[in-house]
Formats: sequence, structure tokens, C-alpha cells
Amino acid sequence: MRPRLRIWTAAGALSLLATPALAQQPVVEELTAGAGNSGGFYDQTATREPAGGQLEMFNEMQRNQQQLRQLRGQVEELRYQLEQLKRQTRQQYMDLEDRLASGAAAGGGTSAQAGADSAAEDGSPPVDEAAAAAASGQGGADAGARSDYQAAFAKVQAREFGAATQAFEAFVKAHPDAQLTANAHYWLGELHSADDELEAADAAFQRVLDDFPDSNKVPDALYKLGLLKARQGEPEASQVLLERVEEQYPDSSAASLAADFQRQSGN
Repeated sequence: MRPRLRIWTAAGALSLLATPALAQQPVVEELTAGAGNSGGFYDQTATREPAGGQLEMFNEMQRNQQQLRQLRGQVEELRYQLEQLKRQTRQQYMDLEDRLASGAAAGGGTSAQAGADSAAEDGSPPVDEAAAAAASGQGGADAGARSDYQAAFAKVQAREFGAATQAFEAFVKAHPDAQLTANAHYWLGELHSADDELEAADAAFQRVLDDFPDSNKVPDALYKLGLLKARQGEPEASQVLLERVEEQYPDSSAASLAADFQRQSGN
């Protein structure tokens, strides 16, 4: 029995000697997610990094939105200033046109346009030479066209401009090739221009030039179209049209008005 006791005792001694060495070894924790764990150190770090990146992206988006709002405000301010400038320029041209037309009428100008424009100053009804000819049965137009034209122009004289526009539009549809159709298109241009419908006025005056080149309303249509281009902010096109009036119709009152307008506008 003694030898076995010695062997066991030696083995136990060795076990006791080894225990402190094992106790001194540091404990290493599992840094990665294990089965059943919600997440380890690496997972938590990986979670924090995307969160920080998203915050930076959010801040950058906020800065961009702020800059965009500032730029939009500047654009709106510039747009408002541009509209103000357009209105001021348009009013200047209209005032100049009225002064020229009034002066021509006072000086004995015979243009139908001078008479119409002067009516706005003194309240007198406008006069249209074609209407006067139609009233007396002259001009070669058929009786139906003359009657419709007279009815439409009577609304201009009565200053019922909305009704006059409708009447002249009905006239040009019913009588597209009558002798007075050019005059009707011309007065549509006048009415649209007075109502600040510049594109419609442009089309009406241009219709006189394109479809009725032999009409006696061509000089007046050229002159009014030249003024209209100035109001639309196209000074070069305006100058071309006004010079065309002076060159092609030098003896017309429209040519005299065109020359005065260019002189006073500095062209």
C-alpha cells in the first residue's frame, strides 16, 4: 500500500503546483458575436461607424438645402426686378407713343391711327377712313361686309373695346377676303395692344403685312408693329420696321410718326 500512496501524493503535488500558474493566465473574452449573443465588440463598432457617416450625410444635405433656399430667394428677387424694369420700359414707350400721336393729330395728321390715339387723350371717338367710305357706300365692299364692319367699328367709337374685339374677330372669320378685312385685322391689333396682349397684337399687325400687302393700312401696321417690338424688348427689330415705313412710305403720316419716335428714343 505504501508505494501507491507515494505515487498519488506525487501526482497531487504536481496538480497543486500547476493550479496557481493557470490562475495567473489572463481571461480572454470573445470579441465576436457568439451563438445567442446580441453582438460583440466588432459588431458594435461597425454599427457606430455607419451611424456617424449617416449623420455627416444628413448635415451635408441640410447645408445644401439651405444654400438652395438662398439661391431661390435671389432668383425670385432678380425676377421681380426684371418684371419691374419691363413694366417701366413698356410704360415709357407707351407714353412716348401717345405724345407723338397726339402731336401728329394736333398738327393735322390724317392717319387713322393718329385719330384713334388722340381719342384716348380728349375723349373724342376715333375715325377710320375705311369706315367713312363704307358708310357712304364707297370702297366696293359688299353690303353685308360694310354693315358688319360699321357695327364693329361703332363699338370702338363707343369705347366698348371688349365687344369691339369680339365683333372684329367675327368679321374676319365671316369675311376673310373682303376689302375691309385688312382694316379689321389692323383694329384687332390696336385693341389687343391696348389690352396689353402683345403677342395677339403682333399677330394681327403681321397679318395685315402678310395677307394684304396692297392695303392702305400697311404703313400704319408697320409703324404700330415697330412700336410693339420696342415694347417687347426687341429694339433692333423695332428700328428695322420703323425705317421700313420711312423708306417705303415716305409721304405717309406713319412715316412721320416713325421718324419722330426714333428721334426721341435716340435711334
